[in-house]
Amino acid sequence: MNYENIHVLLADGGDRQTLPLLEELKKLGCIVTTLNKSNLDVGKTSKYPDFKEFYIHQGEGVDSQIAAIEELAKSKKYDIVITTSDDVAEALSIKKSELEQYTKIAIVEPELFFKAYDKLQTMDICMRNDIPCPKTFHNLSNVEHMDWENITFPIVIKPRKSYGSIGFHRFDDMASAKGFCKSIGENVKEFVIQEYIPQTDIQYECAMFMDENSEVKTAMVFSKNRWFPVDGGSSTCNVSVSRPDIVETCTKLLKTIGWKGPADIDLIQDPRDNVAKVIEINPRVSGSVKIVIKSGINIVEQIVQLAMGEEVTPYIEYDKGVRLRCMHTELLWFIKSKKRFRTDPPFFDFRSTYDQIWNWHDPVPFFSFSLQALGKYGKEIKKRKR
Repeated sequence: MNYENIHVLLADGGDRQTLPLLEELKKLGCIVTTLNKSNLDVGKTSKYPDFKEFYIHQGEGVDSQIAAIEELAKSKKYDIVITTSDDVAEALSIKKSELEQYTKIAIVEPELFFKAYDKLQTMDICMRNDIPCPKTFHNLSNVEHMDWENITFPIVIKPRKSYGSIGFHRFDDMASAKGFCKSIGENVKEFVIQEYIPQTDIQYECAMFMDENSEVKTAMVFSKNRWFPVDGGSSTCNVSVSRPDIVETCTKLLKTIGWKGPADIDLIQDPRDNVAKVIEINPRVSGSVKIVIKSGINIVEQIVQLAMGEEVTPYIEYDKGVRLRCMHTELLWFIKSKKRFRTDPPFFDFRSTYDQIWNWHDPVPFFSFSLQALGKYGKEIKKRKR
């Protein structure tokens, strides 16, 4: 396929995964526009975009961003719109049928999207189909529906829709859990309540790509060896590994729901039975997509192919031992962690290592991202407070 006349709109110029997507789209020959809200967004400071658009950021919602995407889409200048953030993906999924009069939206339709985005739906699907996952409670409309006497503590209570451990709460006894549930009242329906899996082992992520017929075109696993905040947060160091059992689990899950396109499944290795268990599905391109690309998988080409109705190229084999680190949060991990000198891979070992932001061929975004990260640090930590 000739990609030289394919015009792609990257809708989240502030997201770190915009950078590897940009570079790969340009290698394909695509014309690329980024949508940004700040002059410091990596989509603005990168050298790769052909065009750079802005939207006015108002408050914490995404309404102004979605309005800008709609306006740009209706201009009929773009062949594909790609998003990398949860809230924009949700909004574009809902508007998919409307906007596809003008352009291709690289996200699935709402019914399918929410099977993955809604953690409770995901857990229901896993439990009905014998897919390894934490024991999860169902159909809770209020705290009184909980069978408290038969619950084994600790338990986890977290939002049905969130990312990076935001809103995650662990409770070790009935009194504290009941108190939290009563404080949120009827909103308990918007939370997942499930067993706590001891976080003493490595977590994993499986990057998948399914074609229009829900056939596997990519299944790549990487370990999440470090994360920040250290008691649970976004990964700071990933390593590509071979885990056929995880591929089998994630393949069964995505084929069961009939998934199409990219998805990342988060799993945690349960030290009690040594089984990797599904925690959630990210129904979009992962923030760690660069490790997928650097391991030899052209997932960006796959996204374009699926959006344009072309046959999707399979990339099943990949390089093992490739490392991806985010030095901004890795440094914070090193400062805060008691295991700073007892970690694998060693903190000062940079073999086969790539940084999420740094690129010798496009260095400026590293510095603009650093400035933005300083401004966001306190706010992001507050989101993740237990």
